[in-house]
Amino acid sequence: MNKSQKVVVVTGASQGIGAKIVQAFRKLDYRIVATSRSIGPSDDDNILNIAGDIGDPATARRVISEGVARFGRIDTLVNNAGIYIGKPFTEHTVEDYAAVMNVNMAGFYHITQLAIAEMEKHSSGHVVSITASIDQVAISGVYSVLAALTKGGINAATKSLAIEYAKKGIRVNAVAPGNIKTPMHPPEIHEVLGTFNPIGRLGETSDIADAILFLESAPFITGEILHVDGGQSAGH
Repeated sequence: MNKSQKVVVVTGASQGIGAKIVQAFRKLDYRIVATSRSIGPSDDDNILNIAGDIGDPATARRVISEGVARFGRIDTLVNNAGIYIGKPFTEHTVEDYAAVMNVNMAGFYHITQLAIAEMEKHSSGHVVSITASIDQVAISGVYSVLAALTKGGINAATKSLAIEYAKKGIRVNAVAPGNIKTPMHPPEIHEVLGTFNPIGRLGETSDIADAILFLESAPFITGEILHVDGGQSAGH
């Protein structure tokens, strides 16, 4: 095993943005530890797929421990897993709240804690989280309270962690997408969703992967929330 080859952990890796992120890092010859609830085994020796609920601390422990056992190190963590439940605020159920908090918040918290602990051993590392700009710019007609609560919380945590670990060689950033063309959105609503992006169309999964790779290659950037949203965060 070549322990000098870089290793990235990607959550929510089985489809959409997550799958594109895995593909982008493999093109850079990174080894990948990929996780999602439904992910199956990989036939690529440089990709370790681990199925599980990212909100469960046991899944986070497995992802990091098995990744280190297989590849010898963790260099980068991409927190991509996330869910959205769009309802009027007063119609959210306890189950809705629990589901969103489990994936979006617990899923970020547990694996980030373990990944940073591993990175500290080498005084080097990078955490990138996929968030949103909805905590700063609410959109009329879009039900976004749970998204703002969780993704906005991660935006804030990104800045806190960036400062806490700045002198330890570990960078922490976020990418905040606008509406992106993924399997989450059926084709018949793509045109309507595109109108929420001032640029007038949906973004592509490659737009998000490219932004992550930019941050990965920018060693003087930390604590940044990079908006890749077709102008959403600038105004409407």
